[in-house]
Amino acid sequence: MSLVSIAREGSIAVVTIDNPPVNALGQALRQQLWDAVAALDADAAVQAVVLICAGRTFIAGADVSEFCKPPVAPHLPDVVARIEAAAKPWVAAIHGAALGGGFEVALGCRFRLALDSASVGLPEVGLGIVPGAGGTVRTPRVAGVVAAVDLVTGGKPLRAAKAQALGLIDAVVSGDLRAAAIAFAQEAITKPLPLPASARPVVAQEAGFWDEQQAAITKLAKGEVAPLHALACLRKATEVPFAEAMAFERETFLALRGSDQAAALRHVFFAERAAPRPAHLGAAQPLPLRAAAVIGGGTMGAGIAAALRDAGLPVTLIERDAAALERGVTNLRAIFDGAVARGRLTEAQAAERLAGVTASTDYASLAGADLVIEAVFEEIGVKRAVFAQVAAVCRPDAVLATNTSYLDPAAIAQGVPNPARFIGLHFFSPANVMKLLEIVPTPDTSPDVLATGFALAKTLGKIPVQAGICEGFIGNRILKRYRVGAEALVRRGVAIAAVDAAMRGFGFAMGPFEAQDLGGLDIAFLQREAARATGQDVPETLGDLLVRAGRKGQKTGGGWYDYAPGQRKPQPSATVADLLADQIRAEGQMDGPAIAEHLVAEMAAEGQAILAEGIARQPADIDLVEIHGYGFPRWRGGPMFHAQNRAG
Repeated sequence: MSLVSIAREGSIAVVTIDNPPVNALGQALRQQLWDAVAALDADAAVQAVVLICAGRTFIAGADVSEFCKPPVAPHLPDVVARIEAAAKPWVAAIHGAALGGGFEVALGCRFRLALDSASVGLPEVGLGIVPGAGGTVRTPRVAGVVAAVDLVTGGKPLRAAKAQALGLIDAVVSGDLRAAAIAFAQEAITKPLPLPASARPVVAQEAGFWDEQQAAITKLAKGEVAPLHALACLRKATEVPFAEAMAFERETFLALRGSDQAAALRHVFFAERAAPRPAHLGAAQPLPLRAAAVIGGGTMGAGIAAALRDAGLPVTLIERDAAALERGVTNLRAIFDGAVARGRLTEAQAAERLAGVTASTDYASLAGADLVIEAVFEEIGVKRAVFAQVAAVCRPDAVLATNTSYLDPAAIAQGVPNPARFIGLHFFSPANVMKLLEIVPTPDTSPDVLATGFALAKTLGKIPVQAGICEGFIGNRILKRYRVGAEALVRRGVAIAAVDAAMRGFGFAMGPFEAQDLGGLDIAFLQREAARATGQDVPETLGDLLVRAGRKGQKTGGGWYDYAPGQRKPQPSATVADLLADQIRAEGQMDGPAIAEHLVAEMAAEGQAILAEGIARQPADIDLVEIHGYGFPRWRGGPMFHAQNRAG
């Protein structure tokens, strides 16, 4: 099968790669690129070569599926070197994204041209590896050391204009990329050629620079090793000859490729890639989403409305009265103003976002909505009352969704006409930031409405996971088990601070008790109290004792820890020690790794129960929920992957 074709426009050869869907650099493509260099070097009529790609993107990286297999020649570093050493200068014409190995191929070209909508980057650290075909060695020679450190250790792509400003791109164009690249090549061959990237000088840095970078990256990485190895490769590139630096990079790449962290990150990569359109949707087609509505302008409702506006959907925001509506609009404005303050939106963009929101107390405003998302108080009677009003005014085919963390969507939907259009959508707070969306169909939800939930997640840039109906669905059910397990350790005499430190050491941003203090202990307490009020046998927790003593977390100056006025740093609490003294029996201490492994095993055990009950469809779905909703360290692969890896 031909993945590479060659056309000629006068003295310019145009090499087109066509390897859908993302022109990944598998062995067959590498071989055909290798052969194309030889063929064009031998063609006396060719003076320059344009490398362009068919489809929606330039080369978007290596073929990740090959990472688990022995390397097969021609290896990518050799292909890049062959392009760089070609007798005729190559011009990379970039559209879409040139990522990883794709950008390394572009760096091997003498010139790089990009559409203004394109992006470039070296995201390998996100897969637990480093660039393996010269990315750490050529980038500092092309863009300088400081820019290379940001690009390679951070892994975030750059838009074309930014890449041009750093010298990574020679020209940015709009319109017809092929024609622009041919014209660029025709002009380039009339002038002296720049040095190939490998021959350009690189400025050595003082040792203090590398020490500062290592300290900063260590803090950000939280146990992830690839960014630090990438930094070591960049440092080597500034201190030894090109060939020696290339050998060091390749050795590092191959060593990391077989590591546990790389295996975990590949697992997450493939799970994320499959998430937006899982196979079980079959032929179901999403319904059109042209206009949306949100009922409730509190923290969650405003966040959902902001996410919809960020995706370009017009939004109708409904509240119960004028005062509540004003608060809702204020919440929305604060979200957009915060984005301006952080440089993520311009003032004009923020104004446009807000202008696309129609605020009303009149449910009749929902008549044109394709999707209505309810985000009111987590009480089933309140939610049912909302949907009674919604159903009276909405189109019969409008999708109706409840944002609920614990309640049964099927019970909420009772009495709603055409229940096939009803679905649960569990957003995570802040909804405009958090990437996870649990999609909870009822037994009546139609396949097309389920597909619409997944399509909405893709539109919003979120990771969708389907969950069955049970208390807490997937994520909050595991969270409950995690917290119960953490409290059980405290009852055995393990210090609260030791549990939190262990989970931070494992890679979480916060431990379970710190997280409860931040969010408020009273939230889960009220849920337990509500269950007790219905006659359910809910055991008393240590957290209940603290809430009853007035300790609800940071907002009251104390929860599991004490907090000085105006401070968020947790301090061990003598008051808590006294409150819990008769609940604790000294059974000996555990070290940090043992604590972490014990609690992750609790998560995985609950995950197994969830799978057995059919609440989750596959282990990878549970891993995605925990990573994107609850801060499980990505480089550990999620609790199910971690447990399987430990067992294996």
